[in-house]
Amino acid sequence: MRIGVMGAGAVGGYFGGMLARAGHEVVLVGRAALVEAVAQHGLLIDTAVFQERVPIEASTDPSALRDAAMVLFCVKSTDTESAGAQIAPHLAPGASVWCLQNGVDNAERLAKVLGREVHSALVYLGAEVAGPGHVKHHGRGDLVVGAGPQAAATVALFTSAGVPVAVSENLRGALWAKLIINCAWNALSAITQQPYGRLMQGDGVRDVLRDVVAECLAVAQAEGVVLPGDAAETLRAVEAIAQTLANQRSSTAQDLARGRPSEIGHLNGFVVARGAAHGIATPANRVLHTLVGLLEAPLGMRPVEAL
Repeated sequence: MRIGVMGAGAVGGYFGGMLARAGHEVVLVGRAALVEAVAQHGLLIDTAVFQERVPIEASTDPSALRDAAMVLFCVKSTDTESAGAQIAPHLAPGASVWCLQNGVDNAERLAKVLGREVHSALVYLGAEVAGPGHVKHHGRGDLVVGAGPQAAATVALFTSAGVPVAVSENLRGALWAKLIINCAWNALSAITQQPYGRLMQGDGVRDVLRDVVAECLAVAQAEGVVLPGDAAETLRAVEAIAQTLANQRSSTAQDLARGRPSEIGHLNGFVVARGAAHGIATPANRVLHTLVGLLEAPLGMRPVEAL
């Protein structure tokens, strides 16, 4: 199968690379530095189990997706509409489009831009771009997809490439469960530039996690979302990240370290906005959203030496 990846960062690079490693014809659409590195050396997938340079096609031009039977959409949530508009003229009529993004509303937003069905896939992956054409894997690397006609073929495709896939009858609830994990950890990791395992050792961190989770659960209930577990199970899943992804910094932390805007508005900011719509106070999420926003300001993006 020819598979296209729009947005070849850590998520797109990892899953696209794993599919290419399994023998599929994959094209990555990403930045010029990635394209140059991949053309010269292939894509380096660096895990605890293997380090391998995978031959793979890469381009800066979205038209490279024109013959793809499947497109993995992996851009930042802030770029959903603009990137969707870029790929829309080049999608094959029968191509399936899969949204592998943080947040809970990207598939719907992308579908409006494309004027076609978009499938959601929930991503659990600890990875980072360690350099152009170099994906460093820190843990997990599995997907959750919704039950439906596409599920069996998608599970078979990724499983054969070494990517575990679960099928959920309640994908909306699963997406919200992941959103809660992101809201609990991403901003804390970004503000401190620390990995989850080290953060969990900090005084008061568990209490902050509990406050954030409680607010998210209240908003989810008001939205009519049925989560996979109760409040205690949700909190345990959040705290477990400190063990399963102990060495991982959040994608928000990685964005700030590179001087790029983050997705915080689609994480804690989303919960704050939906809470306000329902008259629910979300002070912990509001503080985290505000602090990351301040760090994204031009002054916060300057190197320390320039302050």
